[in-house]
Amino acid sequence: MTDKNFKADVIIVGAGLAGMVAAHEAVLRGRRVLLLDQETPQSLGGQAFWSLGGLFMVDTPEQRRMGIRDSHDLALQDWMGSAQFDRREDANPRLYAERFIDWAAGSMRQWCFDHGMRWFPVVGWAERGGGLAHGHGNSVPRFHITWGTGTGVVAPFAKLMTEHAATGMLKMGFRHRVTDLVTTNGSVTGLRGDLLENSVDARGQSTSRVVVGNFAFAAEAVVLATGGIGGNHAVVRKHWPTDRLGKPPKRMVAGVPDYVDGKMHAIARKAGAGLINEDRMWHYCEGVQNWNPIWPNHGIRILPGPSSIWFDAKGERMEAPFLPGFDTLGTLKRILQAGEHSWFILTQKIIEKEFALSGSEQNADLTNGRWLDVLKARLGKGATPAVEAFKNKGADFVVADDLETLVDGMNKITPDQPLDLEKIRNQIASRDAQLANPFSKDAQITAIRGTRTYRGDRLVRTAKPHAILDKKNGPLIAVRLNILTRKSLGGLHTDIHGRVLTPAGEVLSGLYAAGEVCGFGGGGYHGYNALEGTFLGGCLFSGRLAGQNA
Repeated sequence: MTDKNFKADVIIVGAGLAGMVAAHEAVLRGRRVLLLDQETPQSLGGQAFWSLGGLFMVDTPEQRRMGIRDSHDLALQDWMGSAQFDRREDANPRLYAERFIDWAAGSMRQWCFDHGMRWFPVVGWAERGGGLAHGHGNSVPRFHITWGTGTGVVAPFAKLMTEHAATGMLKMGFRHRVTDLVTTNGSVTGLRGDLLENSVDARGQSTSRVVVGNFAFAAEAVVLATGGIGGNHAVVRKHWPTDRLGKPPKRMVAGVPDYVDGKMHAIARKAGAGLINEDRMWHYCEGVQNWNPIWPNHGIRILPGPSSIWFDAKGERMEAPFLPGFDTLGTLKRILQAGEHSWFILTQKIIEKEFALSGSEQNADLTNGRWLDVLKARLGKGATPAVEAFKNKGADFVVADDLETLVDGMNKITPDQPLDLEKIRNQIASRDAQLANPFSKDAQITAIRGTRTYRGDRLVRTAKPHAILDKKNGPLIAVRLNILTRKSLGGLHTDIHGRVLTPAGEVLSGLYAAGEVCGFGGGGYHGYNALEGTFLGGCLFSGRLAGQNA
């Protein structure tokens, strides 16, 4: 930013999805906006760029075409059963959740459509829950993958930033690292910080932190949209809910770049902001080391179908509801009771049909938005090119023609927790024997058969049930799964207008927040559990509210 004479009405810190949406909404109100970010212009869009682009929406044309009957009331029941709000400070998070469901079942799709988004026609069924209708989980598929994945969600707003800058209503300042919020008579009136040296590093890579100057700006309102803590594992461990999940693992992989460091939480607290629900967080169980990393300790999440057999670190097959795709945090707790990692064992037929990888860069067909590429990658012979690359090059993958060789390879990866071959063999053989009849006492086989009643899963996400140990279904594949850090479900306490509150619950005048820094709204609108597609959706929703009010 070179125009020192630009006088902003609103300063937004963080040029990710929530920040851009807030900036757009503020400009629509005639507000002059200064949009700051510590990273480079090539990182415009933040974490959302790397996402799969899934949006939680309710009762859409895409759902109805797939035979899915959804409704506002069912979605609200699922959300509240998952959130399990139980704290005095959950009033605003609950209100955000109720208003978000109103939007997701109302005008959200049209608003996104009007901004240029379109969706893959097969709606995904994420986070299927813990087994009770009134508890956690999605009763029906609601995960709408945007054509273009995360880039397709980011692109409309990146374009709007360019257009607003051309009108003079918006200025963007990159390499601006905020270190302090300025307060006057109890109100936030501006901010100051460090100018960082320019960097030519690619999006997501670690950039220089060399300071070459400083800055200070004043405005009527400041909006924080600086994300969560997932890239700072020391802070993740500090807030880890040991009472609910057990001890945090010593080794985790990072699902977000290292600039997702949570430093703005402390800066805002110093200025008088209140933070709530910092112990609520969302980390995945199916992380693998990226063989071609972009950021430090880069992990990728496997999005599994229902058929892989899941073993804990001791070689015990995990019981329902701790099955692939059902209950993320419940499964995380179950894994940590036995160690710090877990294992999938599967076949070539399963990996071809069921394995997907989270992230725009891992789904070139959907990211490029070309139907021919999607059909070739998803319905052709073999797994997708990205999955095959991990199978061949990933440090957590073992491929073998027989179980003896497979388990030997697994034990070479985790020699400190070796697996017993016969114990593994007996559990898989028992599972395979359940396929002789159309009925079964094995909960996972029952779940697989139930999953295949949804034609979306039958077409693109669920392999036909088959014996794991039958060589014609091979080769066998094992995947060591690591805990992968991702999202903060708590943060700055905000009211329904996006205004940040003090620890006493009073409005901290002049300060607003949007996105993950405020737990995607209110200080934790997910409660304890997310239903997926609600992270990008939360950035859109809370960004709109902050921009409409700041």
